[in-house]
Amino acid sequence: MKVQIFADITDPWSYVGSTRFERAAAMVSILTGEPMELTLRAFQLEPDEPTTGRPLMEALAERLGGHDQAELVNVQVMAGARITGIDLNFDEAIQANSFDAWRLLTWADEDGPGTQRDLAHQLWRAHFLEGADIGDPFVLATRAALVGLDLETAEALLASTEYADEVHMQTETGKGLGIEQLPYVVVENTWKLEGVHSQNDYVQALSRIYQEWKGDESDVG
Repeated sequence: MKVQIFADITDPWSYVGSTRFERAAAMVSILTGEPMELTLRAFQLEPDEPTTGRPLMEALAERLGGHDQAELVNVQVMAGARITGIDLNFDEAIQANSFDAWRLLTWADEDGPGTQRDLAHQLWRAHFLEGADIGDPFVLATRAALVGLDLETAEALLASTEYADEVHMQTETGKGLGIEQLPYVVVENTWKLEGVHSQNDYVQALSRIYQEWKGDESDVG
């Protein structure tokens, strides 16, 4: 089964939801014997976000109307992350634009979905836990090298405009789908799951989708 996950590297709910979905997909794959091919797709929530090294909490407070509002949102995200086994540290996080990260992730997908997901998790941890600037080409290239991609090729890509059109196209596709919440999961271009759900809910939804998909295959056959 082919699955596309629209997400953003600067969105913590994308991190939480995608992690839960990946675990659910692995469970369903074991239960059914059906491989799940997961591919991440770009959907930038803040495409005009600057990469300035500004503290993320400061930027969020400005966007949400005050520090208290930003803190409330972060408490909710932290709770969801904690029960998923994800550590976050918003106090160290740096405001960044994710466009170059998505160019790199689109390239990484050519090496295989596993490499792309590994890189995405490296970038999520870098952004939300380690206080690294994921708008910085050096940070991006070194994270690519950590998952086995060629460092010099990554540096050359980031110094160019390669994969820019592909990233724009992914975001436009997401807009066409009417995405309002991330992550947004599309299974076999037919079934859709929007927003963050529990791992168990993802398992149940995927199991149901699998049965419907197999039924459709049988009808075609």
